[in-house]
Amino acid sequence: MQKTIFKISKMDCPSEENLIKMKLSDIDGIKQLDFDLEERVLTIFHHADVHAINNAIKELKLNESLISSEETDIIITESTKNQSKLLWTVLIINFVFFIIEMGTGLISKSMGLVADSLDMLADSFVYALSLIAVGGTVLKKKRIAKYAGYFQITLAVLGIIEVIRRFLGFDVLPVFSTMIIVSIFALIANGISLYLLQKTKSQEAHMRASMIFTSNDIIINLGVIAAGALVHWLNSGLPDLIIGIIVFLLVIQGAFRILKLSK
Repeated sequence: MQKTIFKISKMDCPSEENLIKMKLSDIDGIKQLDFDLEERVLTIFHHADVHAINNAIKELKLNESLISSEETDIIITESTKNQSKLLWTVLIINFVFFIIEMGTGLISKSMGLVADSLDMLADSFVYALSLIAVGGTVLKKKRIAKYAGYFQITLAVLGIIEVIRRFLGFDVLPVFSTMIIVSIFALIANGISLYLLQKTKSQEAHMRASMIFTSNDIIINLGVIAAGALVHWLNSGLPDLIIGIIVFLLVIQGAFRILKLSK
């Protein structure tokens, strides 16, 4: 058994972790991946060629560097059932809130909520692809990654076009109370996801992944809540448009990372 450690500077949230898992699922001989998101360190236990692993991670362009690779006597036991249950749970939470935020965002005319719903959808895609990586074929995984990435980009671009249209004089005042209330519930949902992820990781001795695991989603939720308060205070839809375009751009960035898996 070989133990290889990478420093991955741009690995700071669940999306990067799952992208790495999916990318390395193409390589036979990998027994376990230990992620430390706080320190941005990935430890791999494997029988596979370290150069193949290094090249696969390098293709994701997450600013990686190989720290060490050495033989180890550690015995790794297989446990994929718990991981699959966890992924299904978090996927369902994210997808349900995608539907809730998209519906309430359209009704309340809030681009912030619509954008946040796409962020939830993006996370759902990543978790779904991880499930496929556990039990599906590489070809199937890559095909779905391609469709998911392009679909995500299309929705985000349409959202940006609507934001620009409103910036150019077709401004609409969103319902600030809906923005705040729905985002608070989304924040609670992300908190539940974080708890479940931490609980599973604690059983696998990955405690150092802690709060940073869903920090991006939580920051977005807080941003929409703040934008809702500013909409009410300033009596302007501008804060909603600003948070909307920021999140749409983050969704597009995530979509391009998903598309890398289809190559």
